[in-house]
Amino acid sequence: MKKTLRTPDRMTRNLKGIAILLLACTGWFALASATQASEVSEGYEQEAEQARQLLGKAIARYREVGDQALAEFSRQGEFTTDELYVYVVNTDGIMLASGGPSSVLIGRNIKPLLDQALKDAFEEVLSQPESGVMLSREYRWMNWRDNRVERKRAYYQRLGERIFAAGYYLPRSSQTEAQRLLDDAVVALQDDDLETLKKINALNPYFNRDDLYVYVVDLRNEKFAAHGFLPRLIGRDFRTLKSSADEPIGEMALRAIRNKRSASITYIWVNPVTRQQERKTALLSRSGEYLVAVGFYQSD
Repeated sequence: MKKTLRTPDRMTRNLKGIAILLLACTGWFALASATQASEVSEGYEQEAEQARQLLGKAIARYREVGDQALAEFSRQGEFTTDELYVYVVNTDGIMLASGGPSSVLIGRNIKPLLDQALKDAFEEVLSQPESGVMLSREYRWMNWRDNRVERKRAYYQRLGERIFAAGYYLPRSSQTEAQRLLDDAVVALQDDDLETLKKINALNPYFNRDDLYVYVVDLRNEKFAAHGFLPRLIGRDFRTLKSSADEPIGEMALRAIRNKRSASITYIWVNPVTRQQERKTALLSRSGEYLVAVGFYQSD
């Protein structure tokens, strides 16, 4: 059977793409400051504990059998789950082990494949001294299971010339994060309502944070003035809006906010990150002639 060989240029491009994936998976250091591993994202206590336990288990296994453990980390088994895996790089930038998609780079020095900015960031984390402390950072990267960019929290620890890591994705934001975005949107509307509505409708990242987005209803005509996920709703009669479960969202919200400055309602709506129909609690706030809303999701 005739084999199809990849050209060196094509292989280099493919490896560079995978290396950038690897850097992002190990590259939390370039995007956020380190925190103690005890920090947990709200609502993800179980996932955090599983990631810490998996990383601790991997480090203990490495202390026990040394480099023999690297092969164990790189195959499906006790160091991988449906959502978690362990990966290891050394301080020279060589991928030593991975139970995930970056396993294709095992044995390769990824630094020559990176542009200068990424290389500088990578060198920074590799030069950090061993502290004996497990740290964590949060960043955004492509979830290889659903092919979407999501937040991820990684736990990592240096042991000798090795850096061990494991992390989990956070496809749902917390109520606290939803309230923060709602407060920011209200302030922005009070400062310049027309410009703010324009930015929300343009899907400006300031008003679109992972699975959180803002929508605004003009209470003078009860129509959508802005929507950060479905621009086709702009100008639509809010009272006619219903969920996939036939819940009268518009009527519920207008009733809840009547004679109040703030309220909340819960209904079924699509999560823009998971693309699944999920329970959503919309936090409502009255700002002048506008009803402003931001909702957070809960998985069943």
